[in-house]
Amino acid sequence: MAVVPSAVAADLGGSCCADLEERIAELEATTARKGNRKVSLEIYGQVNQSIIYWDDGFEDNAYVVTNDNSRTRVGFRGKAKINSDWEAGYRIEIGIRTANSKRFTQSNDLGDASNAADVGLDLRDSYWYLKSKTYGGVSVGQQADASDAITEINLTQTKDFSKYSDVEDTGLGLLLRAPDGGLSARSYRNLIGDSGDQPGEGDRRQNTVKYDSPELWGFTASTSWGEDDVWDVALRYAGEFGGFKLAAGIAYGEITDGPETKIECASRGGGLGPDEDCRQFGGSISVIHEATGIFVNFGAGVKQDGVLQNTAVFDTADGVDDEDAFWAIQAGVEKKFNTLGKTTIYGEYYDYEGGAQNRTLATTDAVNPFGPGSSAAIWDTGLQVYGFGLAQGLDAAATVLYLSYRHVEAELTVRQIIGTDATGAIANSPIEDLDLVQAGAIIKF
Repeated sequence: MAVVPSAVAADLGGSCCADLEERIAELEATTARKGNRKVSLEIYGQVNQSIIYWDDGFEDNAYVVTNDNSRTRVGFRGKAKINSDWEAGYRIEIGIRTANSKRFTQSNDLGDASNAADVGLDLRDSYWYLKSKTYGGVSVGQQADASDAITEINLTQTKDFSKYSDVEDTGLGLLLRAPDGGLSARSYRNLIGDSGDQPGEGDRRQNTVKYDSPELWGFTASTSWGEDDVWDVALRYAGEFGGFKLAAGIAYGEITDGPETKIECASRGGGLGPDEDCRQFGGSISVIHEATGIFVNFGAGVKQDGVLQNTAVFDTADGVDDEDAFWAIQAGVEKKFNTLGKTTIYGEYYDYEGGAQNRTLATTDAVNPFGPGSSAAIWDTGLQVYGFGLAQGLDAAATVLYLSYRHVEAELTVRQIIGTDATGAIANSPIEDLDLVQAGAIIKF
């Protein structure tokens, strides 16, 4: 009687341990490994795919795209504690686009024609940092600058699928359509400061050195410098009071890049003209009433191009407008009306008024009002966007389902080029309105 249980226990123990060791081996084979035990490793990311329907007044279609309002990505980040005050860390993040929601055209559903990085993989972040609770932090490498997203501050779910101040991300790579059906070489996004980036907004990720201050009464300050040369300063605030949650920020920056860099002011004109000399100021605010869920997002910015007048096409022209400005508002309600997650219902308006650009319309361009034989320079631009939409969060799956609609009205004034100078007649270009509907989901991990 004493011997039998002992033998059975021994058999069970051996079988159990063998099975456990096999399961541990399988787990190790599917687990990301760290190089050491001192620095943590966290893998994170999101997938944001959508269907976008467009109607340019002559043609309509629907494409499956990566939503560039907050595109699909995967990242790696970690940190190590040096002492009670200091830590060191890093971040590497890679963007992924199967098709580009802000670059596709009527004839290219992927949007990969202008730049290889517009579709596929692109490096967003690669930097290290040292941070102190007392003195703030310094980061070095490719990263967002101090004024990044300063005109896009948003406490609601719309930040991931319908940014109210960065409207180019939703279908504005489509080419301008003339009333007779002809397509221009220029896109709707080209009417916004030439490259589609709203005035006052931080530049694209670049190699910079950035300093972020510690938080004081809800305020944080930051400054960055990089490339050749780009620098900016920013001040942000986040807090709660009287049942309201608020986030806001303002920033000022200057760009004096040479032609070898990737940053563009209006004067760059896709790589033409002298070194850049741009100054810009922008900011935004987001407020939400926590009890009712009513919210308002507002952003604005202005940019001045210091060398546009000296470019070849404008050096003898008078009355050249070298300033771009915009403002945008989004308002609605975001509240947890059901157990699934937050529901967001909103409306929005965007208004942009731009000056001249160092870009021209060819003699055969569909929206050139002077017709064959006369090229034209972009003298003045405008863009108005009306929209509304809704979203439903699924908290159990870290997912947001969304649906948005936008109506786009474009304005373009050009000046006839006489010889090599824009000194001829001024005329308006006829452009069809654009309608956009986007439906999709973003899931975060």
